[in-house]
Amino acid sequence: MAIVGGFMVPHPPMIVPAVGKGSEQQIAATTAAYTQVAEEIARLKPETIIISSPHAVMYRDYFHISPGSGATGSFTSFRAPEVRFREHYDEELVDVICRIAEEEQFPAGTEGERDPSLDHGVMVPLWFIRQYYQNFQIVRIGLSGLPLADHYALGQIIRRAVAETGRRVVFVASGDLSHKLQTYGPYGFAEEGLQYDARIMDVCGRGAFEELLDFEEDFLDRAAECGHRSFVIMAGAFDGVHVKATALSHEDVTGVGYGICTFYPESEADQENEIDPEREAEREQDPAVADPYVSLARASVESYVRDRQVLRLEELLSELPEEMLSRRAGAFVSIHEHGELRGCIGTIAPTTDSLAEEIIQNAISASTRDPRFYPIRPEELADLEISVDVLGEPEQISSMAELDVKRYGVIVSHGRKRGLLLPDLEGVDTVEYQVAIARQKAGIREGEPITLERFEVVRHE
Repeated sequence: MAIVGGFMVPHPPMIVPAVGKGSEQQIAATTAAYTQVAEEIARLKPETIIISSPHAVMYRDYFHISPGSGATGSFTSFRAPEVRFREHYDEELVDVICRIAEEEQFPAGTEGERDPSLDHGVMVPLWFIRQYYQNFQIVRIGLSGLPLADHYALGQIIRRAVAETGRRVVFVASGDLSHKLQTYGPYGFAEEGLQYDARIMDVCGRGAFEELLDFEEDFLDRAAECGHRSFVIMAGAFDGVHVKATALSHEDVTGVGYGICTFYPESEADQENEIDPEREAEREQDPAVADPYVSLARASVESYVRDRQVLRLEELLSELPEEMLSRRAGAFVSIHEHGELRGCIGTIAPTTDSLAEEIIQNAISASTRDPRFYPIRPEELADLEISVDVLGEPEQISSMAELDVKRYGVIVSHGRKRGLLLPDLEGVDTVEYQVAIARQKAGIREGEPITLERFEVVRHE
């Protein structure tokens, strides 16, 4: 099965009557929308509900997924000890998420459990859902201090895990909006608070998940938001899928923003964004597209981004030139979108048995693992421009006088630190600038002695 629905919900404890003791009437519109969400989830009949919460265990550089068979919790700290929960975790789905994360060398797993008790970011949604539906397990996921792109990437891993297990899953992204909406609110007032709430309700109300990554970190801090990273994880879980989005409610009467939206998958974005016949014909007529190096890199990117499948070299033997199969060499794959760099990863020296395998490996890395960018999404594939640089053997040189920014790439080394820059790059017009960038990439400080190597490349575009 798959993720059959997503829900953006807040988690004010006061909305639970035993906690609010009448004050919950201030946010009646939020209560009504929350009730609708619970009823919709009951109609979906999920086997598992994944809940991302800002109040679960959180680390600066790691995503914590709650381990074990289950956990308990209550609203004791909110003076309502009679409201209690005993939840069972979907251990199989957790295991698959952790395995994929380990394979991808992604910082997520079940290590570092500090407090196994359920947090109110999980319990508030469960309180509503449990009024209407009982037969499900949960997966509880915390946020991290890592960039938004990493939260999106975690969502992508979750989507793959759900597909692998065949679960019928609902994703609940728990999170309040700004805490700076009223002067009498818990954190006072800030103009950014109003801006954030208006913007997030617009973005999520349209289901424009890619725009969630455009929020600047300092703006999020000034707005004192709570749930943005939670929403981004959910967005990643719907990567490549068109959703029907509906904004149900937004309130800020307590000084904190409470927004509720629903998301239902409609169709795969890569199906909706297929290249039309005329555009495909134009590409086929372009001699650059016929270059076997570029064609292999593009096929590798498309196969991995769309289906998470690595091309099998043995199935391509008849299509590739002998040089690509017999030669070993370092190679860089560069990806641009609308003229802007979108990813570039490569190897200075060969790490595989053939140049073809080197290109396959580096094309996947450039499209999904370049730390400067979030992973490429299926709907972007039609707009990508891909080039492949095949590196010649490096040769040591004695000075920068032996370099030429148009002809030679440079490798700058200091001990184990090593930085590389390709030749003939836009904006790199002097040897001094070329070496300075390579130094910076290697983390070599100004004044530290360096050795220089130069190399030539054959560029395929």
